[in-house]
Amino acid sequence: MSALTEAEIRALNEALDDEYHAWATYDQVIADFGEMAPFRHIREAEARHIAALHTLFARYGLAVPENPWPGRVPRFGSLTEACAAGVAAEVANAALYDRLLAATERPDILGVFRRLQAASQERHLRAFERCAQGFGGGGGYRWGRGGGRWGGA
Repeated sequence: MSALTEAEIRALNEALDDEYHAWATYDQVIADFGEMAPFRHIREAEARHIAALHTLFARYGLAVPENPWPGRVPRFGSLTEACAAGVAAEVANAALYDRLLAATERPDILGVFRRLQAASQERHLRAFERCAQGFGGGGGYRWGRGGGRWGGA
């Protein structure tokens, strides 16, 4: 197996950071509001996404960074706000993975990236859309500075 390019390493690190940030954000929502759907289920999915990326890190002999996000994520004033932010985050996630997919031609990395993007778009986004409607509608919360799901933070 040939060594990864710098672009592939950056893409793996960016994907892992985004998944870490998602997990920590949804974990914080649960800490603030309780074991509410869809946050509980999506937090579990994010843990599986992290594990899939960890497998790639191990396969290519990369050191796995620790999750820097617990305690450093947004807090929301209501579940409606958290759900609307989840919608915005999952929409941004599609663009992130579109960009990351262009960084490699390796079938194993492409497969993981495509599965993570599909889960975000086909399941997480829909769950957060239903959640935002169920808790009183959307809202205008924006993550901030361009980039991935979490505004490049």
